[in-house]
Amino acid sequence: MSRPALLRIGLIVGSIVLLEIASQAGWIDRVSFIPPSEMFVAAVRILSEGQYAHDIGLTLSSAAASIALAVVAGFMGGLMLVRLPRLRRVVDPLLMSWYAVPIFVFYPMLIVIFGLNRWPLIALGFLFSIVAMAVNTLNGVERIPAVQIRTARMLRMGAVRTTLRVRLPASLPFVFTGVKLTIVYSFIAIIGGEFLLSGAGFGYQIAFAYNNFDNPTMYGLMLILLVFVGALNMILHTVEHRLYQRRVMKEAG
Repeated sequence: MSRPALLRIGLIVGSIVLLEIASQAGWIDRVSFIPPSEMFVAAVRILSEGQYAHDIGLTLSSAAASIALAVVAGFMGGLMLVRLPRLRRVVDPLLMSWYAVPIFVFYPMLIVIFGLNRWPLIALGFLFSIVAMAVNTLNGVERIPAVQIRTARMLRMGAVRTTLRVRLPASLPFVFTGVKLTIVYSFIAIIGGEFLLSGAGFGYQIAFAYNNFDNPTMYGLMLILLVFVGALNMILHTVEHRLYQRRVMKEAG
């Protein structure tokens, strides 16, 4: 295991131990913050009882739909911006300022469009994440050596074959970064939307426990969410790092 990875693990373990000591010693008000050991017990109880399995499934299915739509649309959008420089000059300022827009203000409009179901939340996740996918695809495609595109033209490869056999493999590290950010942003938007605006889902149950002063359930659900998202992010980071290393080695060779 690399030294940075060991330092990250040490920082996480040290923080947990410090919080445990501070909570048990009364340095932190136990009414508002319970010890991490009690959070772990609550998380195990929640998973073993399966009481929130339906809400967890709703959140995961909504996130999966949002991610799939954003990855496909963002990838195609990034390719389109490369091929249409005039359009890119028009939308570039919008892309750069997109995350300054408070995306949750669109929720009432999305309810009018899609109705009172999960699709407004899926649309929120899609809108919040598609730009990251499009921008990273654009950056990756722009870094493809021109000789590879000329070779594809000499071989009379069509647009689809060129995309699948040349553009996608050559820009894969950047595209994967876009996928990673899409996953993160989709979860942020959907869980945030459930927390504030929904009547079901993982975020809603956290908000419900908070409003009812049910600290063990609230912190147990939060711990499950943090462990899941943290583990997923570490896996994606490891794959992303290997893809960039492979690209560097190919360019050096």
